[in-house]
Amino acid sequence: MKPQSIHQFIVEDISGGKFDFSELKGKKLMVVNTASECGLTPQYEQLEELYNEFKDDNFIIVGFPANNFGAQEPGENKEIAAFCTRNYGVTFPMMGKISVKGDDIHSLYRFLTQKSNNGFADSEVEWNFQKYLLDEDGRLAKIIPPATLPIDESVIQWIKS
Repeated sequence: MKPQSIHQFIVEDISGGKFDFSELKGKKLMVVNTASECGLTPQYEQLEELYNEFKDDNFIIVGFPANNFGAQEPGENKEIAAFCTRNYGVTFPMMGKISVKGDDIHSLYRFLTQKSNNGFADSEVEWNFQKYLLDEDGRLAKIIPPATLPIDESVIQWIKS
């Protein structure tokens, strides 16, 4: 069975608009689940740094707020958007709040975590700020643990490769 691509998904962005992943064909992509009240929340700063450094080199970051771990993302989309802008100057695309695990897992995260869909690996989202790296064809290429900073050399080397 041929692995699926993230380019098949259309999701809701944090403002309620449509975000079509098919428009990202030809770009490398980092998908990250985020939370505003987590010990790892300062990673927003490095995510923004990484995005600004490589956004003109066919690289994009897409953030998905999720409340799956310790209720660390209790806010509504409007509050989350304001928090990200006010505290970290986030300019990379942020999506509407979703579930990244459990019975109500969003279909995009089902794709990211199931080898039968992504053709790469089975995984479980361990915590907030787990990063999924996808190649220009929308295929899963690498899974980065939550505690690994977005600006880790392994991530930068992958973007540049």
